[in-house]
Amino acid sequence: MKKITPIIAYWLCLLTGLGLVFIGARFFFVPVEAEHAYGIQVNTGGNFSFHYLKGARDIFSGLALTALLLTRQYRALGILSLCAVIVPATDMSIVASQANVQTAALYPHLSAVIIAILLGSYYLRAKTVK
Repeated sequence: MKKITPIIAYWLCLLTGLGLVFIGARFFFVPVEAEHAYGIQVNTGGNFSFHYLKGARDIFSGLALTALLLTRQYRALGILSLCAVIVPATDMSIVASQANVQTAALYPHLSAVIIAILLGSYYLRAKTVK
């Protein structure tokens, strides 16, 4: 079990980082579809400023996670992951406050909270990972 945990944590973190880059890019290239996948519907009148802000935030977060992982900055990765829990938790509360919220729209945000807590706790304690 000791050897499989670092492998699972590594791949989960890498996929999370790359997934965030993908989600962020999606907000730039197909903002309306990304908005619906996020779990909200906003009448923007063609102004996608919110979408671009969210896209930039997600791309930054994904790149930061990936960079810290690939450079083996595990303690920093743990700290960042635990601090970043506020992002999906806030996202989930925003989605939950929508009038037409569907429970399924909350699951990606809840899973992001759980992943951030698990990876953050793991990497904060990990001295070295092979």
